[in-house]
Amino acid sequence: MTPRRRILPLFIPHLGCGHDCVFCSQRRVTGREKPATPADIAAALSALKTPVDEAAFYGGSFTALPLAEQTALLDAAQPFLKNGMVRALRVSTRPDAIDSRTLDLLHSRHVETIELGAQSMDDAVLQKSGRGHTAKDTECAARYIRGRGFHLILQMMTGLPGSDDASDYRSGMRIAELCPEGVRIYPTVILRDTPLYVLWKQGAYREHTVEDAVRICARLLPLFDRAGIPVIRLGLNPTEALSDGGAAGGAYHPALGELVRSRVFLEQARALLRVGKIGKSAVLGVRPADVSRMTGQHRCNLTALKNEFSLQSLRIVPVAPPEGESMILLPGNAEK
Repeated sequence: MTPRRRILPLFIPHLGCGHDCVFCSQRRVTGREKPATPADIAAALSALKTPVDEAAFYGGSFTALPLAEQTALLDAAQPFLKNGMVRALRVSTRPDAIDSRTLDLLHSRHVETIELGAQSMDDAVLQKSGRGHTAKDTECAARYIRGRGFHLILQMMTGLPGSDDASDYRSGMRIAELCPEGVRIYPTVILRDTPLYVLWKQGAYREHTVEDAVRICARLLPLFDRAGIPVIRLGLNPTEALSDGGAAGGAYHPALGELVRSRVFLEQARALLRVGKIGKSAVLGVRPADVSRMTGQHRCNLTALKNEFSLQSLRIVPVAPPEGESMILLPGNAEK
């Protein structure tokens, strides 16, 4: 198993953002009102007690800033790269804010990873969401970034205005074709004080509920898994601002990732039971660490399967499935 990377987030909410995306309120998402200054960066890094793998600039469009401002922020971190407290840097930005001069600067300041907010690969959805770039911009930027030797992370959203499960899945397929080192999936949350909130209150936007997000993300996770691309984040990171009412609707849930992964197991179990030889009872074997995910919150997966397949008994037992498989159907009288 790959060790978990230690990343120190440095938030610059809305800096460099020249477009008003309908869904966006970085101050609510990050829980920070003011973007970090070079002095703030130096202070945060000086407070480190142990080294980190990366210091990451999140919340704005880093490479859309004037080069002098990018340089000042990056230079504030350089002493900590030299003394070994930070191994490398990461920035998050827009697909249409990538060019040769900017990448030269990032390379010279030890930036290793660039995260691109693709959000969708459907131009109609991008337009309705106020993104200000096209899917082609994302494709060109992604290939350019990888060609220059940077690690690439792509971010996508589900449930944006004008999207549906089919368009979101197509976006996932096109993102996978760009071969990023990782993907973040952010189902749409309706944040207060955003244009999307107004559209929703006016009835012009249909809420992308937690159930909607679980349904489509349970299809996207296996897609990226088959492509060998890890999903490094699923759903907004819970913050006090979001939990206290900043999230007015949409797919906000503090354990969304677990709900999705549990749904993936439910779908795998359905597939096995449809083709397996079962009577009134069945036994499914999964890895010990996956027993609770297969069971589901409040045993919801077991209840759904028992009702769907008219089972009197359904047990989940810990096993070691064959390589490449996460679940097996065992004989009905299996005890181990």
